[in-house]
This record gives sequence, structure tokens and C-alpha cells, in this order.
Amino acid sequence: MSQLSRDEVAHLADLARIDLDDAELDHLAPQLNVILEAVASISGVAGDDVPPTSHPVPLTNVFREDVVVPGLTAEQALSGAPEAEEQRFRVPRILGDEQ
Repeated sequence: MSQLSRDEVAHLADLARIDLDDAELDHLAPQLNVILEAVASISGVAGDDVPPTSHPVPLTNVFREDVVVPGLTAEQALSGAPEAEEQRFRVPRILGDEQ
């Protein structure tokens, strides 16, 4: 398996919008190569007679069927709120005016 170059790691970081400096790129490139080698070794374990699976045991859906039921009115939803304003929950401002 080919090794990821430092430039390829920089390109991947750019695609993921992660700002990495030169030292971080030099540090991460070998680590990513180790991860890729581990994944490749796992891929080599399964033979052609082993089907790809996402889970080791079969799963079934245990959820109930969706049933439409009436929801709460705005008054009912806001009845336990400490403060309400214009049919909305009123909460303290956590962001400044820099928005």
C-alpha cells in the first residue's frame, strides 16, 4: 500500500477545513499511514467466502410504527416555561452583539 505524502495530508486537511501548520502535518502524516495500514490489514483477513457485514449479528427493527397523534398546543408547551414571549420560550441572551 502506498504511503500518504505530506502534501496529500495537507490536501485532506484543506478539504476538511482543518488548519494545520507544518509541524502538525509532519506529525500527522506518519500517524495516518499507520491507520491506513491497520485498515488494509483488516481488509486482507476476510476471504472471498466471508460476506461484507456492518454488524456481527443480524439486527431487526425494534421501533414501533409511526402513528400520527395530535401534538401540544403552544399554550400547553409553554405552560411550564419560566418565561414566554410571543408564543416562544424566552431565554437569557448568551451571545453578544457581534452577530
